[in-house]
Amino acid sequence: MLPNVNAKFQTYPEDVRSIMLAMRQLIFSVAEENELGVVEETLKWGEPSYLVKGGSAVRIDWKPKSPDQYCFYFNCKSKLVDTFRELYAHQLRFEGNRAIVLSLDKEPPINCLWHCIELAMKYQKNKHLPLLGA
Repeated sequence: MLPNVNAKFQTYPEDVRSIMLAMRQLIFSVAEENELGVVEETLKWGEPSYLVKGGSAVRIDWKPKSPDQYCFYFNCKSKLVDTFRELYAHQLRFEGNRAIVLSLDKEPPINCLWHCIELAMKYQKNKHLPLLGA
């Protein structure tokens, strides 16, 4: 983990940090299982950001102004969140066309998140397909 990304994780309260690190690991696991290549980890807009070649960036963050939730952020100009909403309207909560919003006090729906991350990481190849090829 790059020093600036590690520093960002250190700003989270301890209970939040463990969840955010688990979400980070989920992102790396999706990339590895799908053989998507190297994951570029950086900070974008002050948020941990993850990108593979041919994909669309996935960002994660927790903000003190909304202390009971954390989010996965996606490019708002893509079809990603609209597609996720169509696929997982009953399992996930969304913020506009840019984020999946998760509650800190509930188990995250790992299978849904896995699929959403996978769709983001394969976005450039599948953006022309209905429901991104889901």
